[in-house]
Amino acid sequence: MDDLRYIRQTMERSGSFTHVSGMGGVAMGLVALLGAPLASQVTRPGPWVGVWMGVAGTALVVATVSMRAKARAAGETLLSGPGRKFAWSLAPALGVGALLTLALATTPAWTLLPGVWLLLYGAGVVTGGAFSVRVVPAMGLTFMAAGAVALFLPTAWADAVMAAGFGGLHIIFGAVIWRKHGG
Repeated sequence: MDDLRYIRQTMERSGSFTHVSGMGGVAMGLVALLGAPLASQVTRPGPWVGVWMGVAGTALVVATVSMRAKARAAGETLLSGPGRKFAWSLAPALGVGALLTLALATTPAWTLLPGVWLLLYGAGVVTGGAFSVRVVPAMGLTFMAAGAVALFLPTAWADAVMAAGFGGLHIIFGAVIWRKHGG
């Protein structure tokens, strides 16, 4: 029994995290597209950040629920070997994003947040994607490219950049994942 347990654990650790949900990605993109018009109506930085944090929180719930459903359909748990590696690799970039948001939100540098968010999210997806299917790290690189561009765009473009990045890219890559990898 110990040998079988060891073999099973070794196989779990060496496997890929295949529970990234394409449908969840599309839904996350739609959440961002719905949030952009709301954020564009806000004129002060603090409430603007609040709208986008609400969008991010909703998208996180959507991602978690959809990945859990895909894992359950495969008869696995979300945080088995590769899933745990995926989560631990994604978490530092998201944590840094949260800290930078707190630091920048009440300063004139708040205008950098769309670029910072896209860059850090992309970096987290690239590192987490190292334990997933090939399209996931490619998606992360695309988010990073969008973030690099966003850093140099005028503030008036912030909501359009957020809609294109977090909305459009999630929908495009979600559709690809859905088609090629199911769910």
